[in-house]
Amino acid sequence: MTNRQKGIACAVTGGVFWGGSGVAGQYLLQDASFATEWIVTVRLVFGGLILLLMDAMSHHGDIFRVWKSRQNVVELLFFGVFGLMAVSYTYFASIRYGNAAAATVLQYLMPAFMVIYAVLRYRKAPSGVQVGCVVLAMLGTFFLVTHGDLGTMAIPLPAFLWGVGAGITGAIYTMAPKRMIREWRALLIVGWGMFVGGIATVFVLQPPLVSGTWTMTSAFALAYLVLFGTVAAFGLYLSSTKYIQPSEAGVLASVEPLTAIVLSVVLFGTSFVAMDFLGSACILATVAILARVK
Repeated sequence: MTNRQKGIACAVTGGVFWGGSGVAGQYLLQDASFATEWIVTVRLVFGGLILLLMDAMSHHGDIFRVWKSRQNVVELLFFGVFGLMAVSYTYFASIRYGNAAAATVLQYLMPAFMVIYAVLRYRKAPSGVQVGCVVLAMLGTFFLVTHGDLGTMAIPLPAFLWGVGAGITGAIYTMAPKRMIREWRALLIVGWGMFVGGIATVFVLQPPLVSGTWTMTSAFALAYLVLFGTVAAFGLYLSSTKYIQPSEAGVLASVEPLTAIVLSVVLFGTSFVAMDFLGSACILATVAILARVK
């Protein structure tokens, strides 16, 4: 394989693993009665520890020096709590009340929220393309949530609100660690962010010590969620950026909601009609367009 083919394969595989994690989460939350707080805690703590171990093995154990700067401490805490903990909880809460497919698509509203933030933060008028993308994302949300009829809700209101929350916190999680990742390493910063977010979940959300109905299937789903849907997905996605542009990797990783849709239909019999696909296409189109806008 050429380097470009390796990058494409890593980005797509990482996106597929991410999409599968939402479906695994849906099974654990709805069929095995696991608590949202418990799943978020386990995913972040163990996923973060594994990523930190991987980074330590690659860099001779040098994973603590990042904490020696006061600025890094503040940014890591913010990234862990308001980024990773917040996006994980809102995403899985949306799945609990709805389904993995809709929650994953709504999470992809984050590029539109990033555009809105940039306009407010830098007090600069958005370009025509940016305005068009925000409108396209809102139109896609309208189709997904109402199926074109203002008098109906195609998905439960709590699932919609938590899904929009996942889009907002996803934007925070994407933007917050940019300086630290440039200065240090993506695996290190994401690993610490996950671990910090997981520990914060214990104190803020107070998950039960034991949760859910334990069977071979639920144990497999949890193992998949941590090892493949978190560790392998992040590792593959970050590896892809060595061979292709980050913007390209971001577009290719948007196979995540498509994977969630297909698996939800196949495994859970989730009903997806033409308006759902139209809404999803509008939202995902914003990812592809904005990835090419400097």
